[in-house]
Amino acid sequence: MANKIELNNDYPNITESDKLYERALKVQKPVTQTLAKGPGQFTKGVAPKYLVRGKGSHVWDVDGNEYIDLNSAIGPISLGYAYPAVDEAIRQQLNDGITFSLMHPLEVELSELVQQVVPNAEAVKISKTGADVCSAAIRVARAFTGRDKVFCCGYHGWHDWYIGITSRNSGVPEAIQDLTYTFEYNDIESVKAALDETVAALILEPFIFEAPKPGYLQELAEVCKANGTLLIFDEMWTGFRVAVGGAQEYFNVKADLAVFSKACANGMPIALLTGRADVMELFNSEVFSYTTFGGEALSLAACIATINELRDKKVPQYLDEHGALLKDGYNSLAIELGIDKYTRCVGFNCRSMVTFTPDAGNGLEVKTFMQQEMIKRGVLWAGFHNMCYSHTTEDIDYILAAYRDVLPLLKAAIESGNIKDQLKGEVLEAVFRKVSNYNIKPKSIA
Repeated sequence: MANKIELNNDYPNITESDKLYERALKVQKPVTQTLAKGPGQFTKGVAPKYLVRGKGSHVWDVDGNEYIDLNSAIGPISLGYAYPAVDEAIRQQLNDGITFSLMHPLEVELSELVQQVVPNAEAVKISKTGADVCSAAIRVARAFTGRDKVFCCGYHGWHDWYIGITSRNSGVPEAIQDLTYTFEYNDIESVKAALDETVAALILEPFIFEAPKPGYLQELAEVCKANGTLLIFDEMWTGFRVAVGGAQEYFNVKADLAVFSKACANGMPIALLTGRADVMELFNSEVFSYTTFGGEALSLAACIATINELRDKKVPQYLDEHGALLKDGYNSLAIELGIDKYTRCVGFNCRSMVTFTPDAGNGLEVKTFMQQEMIKRGVLWAGFHNMCYSHTTEDIDYILAAYRDVLPLLKAAIESGNIKDQLKGEVLEAVFRKVSNYNIKPKSIA
């Protein structure tokens, strides 16, 4: 029998998932298209590997097991799976075609809509993925400033200019690696000490889980402007979630350029670059950044429908309120059950994260235990609460009931000193790390 959303479930039967995985190993390298969805982040032997259906906030795997999904497809599902208004927009456009030999009117309509809601959108460029627009932003910043070096903070995709500074940098020429430097979030003094006339752009996620110190983002904008460096906000996670206009609206600060993807089309592949008209003008002549599928009309229609829903239904407010119920509820349970020494939930309400302290032991083993027990209870769990508009109060009540079940088991497992022996599947894998943390140098070169 396939599992339903019930607290008394057994660990799910994942026979069909495992069969597909064995087939994949013979033909795919790697087997996953993005690390966060891959088998290394979901304990092999317990967690499903393949999903086939979603509706609202629930998903079903290939074996028929049902889960409340706390991952929201690693971010793109901002409204919910199979959301009617978005699906209807896609269906209507599908009747007329997908990709054409000339530009499509929806390109203009979407750009006008984005200009209405995103504070710095004097001009808009449309592409397909977050990595695309991050790299386009870096390229145009280098062209505009006549400089080469980049300061970055956070994750910015797989392209050479960024991934060269991580431990997965094989294949990236050393000359490219030497142009990018990392800085620590909320450390304005390190940026001031390092900015010089060689730095074209400073790119960061406006927040990941830690909140910016008062005035931090505004001061970054000021010091970048004074140095002739372009400030780029990577709003893959913050855009359309913390506010419809993203972190720029929420914190009342403008970046020279900003990039968006994930939440803006409820799962359809599209990415946006917005920014100053004088900088964006360079795409008309000097800077090349084009893709055949940038004007693909199903994604354009989905993006327009999604942004309208996000704005008209006040979705960011909903995510904040319901995310608070989950985050605060978790922390209250941790205190009540006497496990707050080992774990707490942090971050902004729209996207919070369950963390474990060093006192809990090996973090990956602890996370694996928590994941196996939440999956057993019908919650697809990877440590994050990526909220979407379809997460109901009933969903949150259920998830908190599951936490109430699991946290005492986690406490006992931690205090037994042999948590690994209580795992039903393999320990989760660590994702790649930066080669050197916060290696900020120039002033040229320090």
